[in-house]
Amino acid sequence: MISARTLREVAEEVASVGPHRHEPSKRRIRGFLNDQCVFDSLYAEYVWEQPYYPNFYIPLSAIEAGHGELLFHGDTDIDDDSLIHLGSLTVPGPRPPARIALINQGPLKGLVKVPFESLDKWLAEEEVLPPSHPRDPYKRIECLPSSRSVRVELNGVVIAESNKNNVFLHETGLRTRYYIPISSVKNLGWLVASNTATVCPYKGTAGYYDLELNLAGRETVGVKDAIWYYDEPFDEVEKIKGKICFYNEKFDIFLDGVREES
Repeated sequence: MISARTLREVAEEVASVGPHRHEPSKRRIRGFLNDQCVFDSLYAEYVWEQPYYPNFYIPLSAIEAGHGELLFHGDTDIDDDSLIHLGSLTVPGPRPPARIALINQGPLKGLVKVPFESLDKWLAEEEVLPPSHPRDPYKRIECLPSSRSVRVELNGVVIAESNKNNVFLHETGLRTRYYIPISSVKNLGWLVASNTATVCPYKGTAGYYDLELNLAGRETVGVKDAIWYYDEPFDEVEKIKGKICFYNEKFDIFLDGVREES
C-alpha cells in the first residue's frame, strides 16, 4: 500500500535512489480490473520500496499486451530522460482507472508500479492474493499450541488469564503474539465490538474489540482496537481461529508470571 506517500513520491524515490532490494518473483503474476486481465507476466519483480514488505512491479510490455487502455499523462515520450512517467490503466466498468507509474531510470527501468489496491484482484499462479500487498517470500509464520500461562493486565487489573488452548504466533521480524480463548476474559462486558477491520496477507481479515474497563469506584478506562481476532483465518494459521489476541503494546503481558519486556 502507498500509505502516506503518494504514488509519485514512491516511484521517484525508487527511480532515483533505488529500492531497498528487488528480485525476480519467479511466479506467473496476473492483475484484473473490471474483470479483465490487464497484465499476465512471468517476469514480475518483487520490489521492497521499504524494508517491511514487497510489492510487485510489472514489465511495461506485459501491460501493453493486456486488455486495458494504457495512457500516460500529457505529451509523454517514454524514451526521454525523465525519472518516471505517471499514467492510468483503464477498462470499461464500475471501477475507476488504476493509477500507474513507469520507472524510467535505475535498476527498475521498464517496470511499472501498479498500486495493489487499485485492481479487482491479483493472482500468483492460480492463488488469489489478499488485497493488501504480496506475501514476503522470506517471512515465515509458525503457530505453536502452548500450555504456558498467559495473563493480561491493564493498570494492575487482570483482564484475561489462560493456561490452556493458547496459541503462540511467531512471525519473522515481529514480536510474538499470544492468542487465547475469549472465555479467558474476566468480564466479556468489557469488550465492545469495533468497526475496524484490517487485512493481513499472511493471516486473513481481522476484526477488533475495543476495551472499556468499568470498575466500581474507578474512572472508566478505554482502549481503542485493543484486541483482534480472525473468524476465518487462512489455512496456514487455522490454529488461531476462535481465539483473541491482546495488543502487546497496550497491555502488560505476563508469561508464567513473568512480565513480558516491551
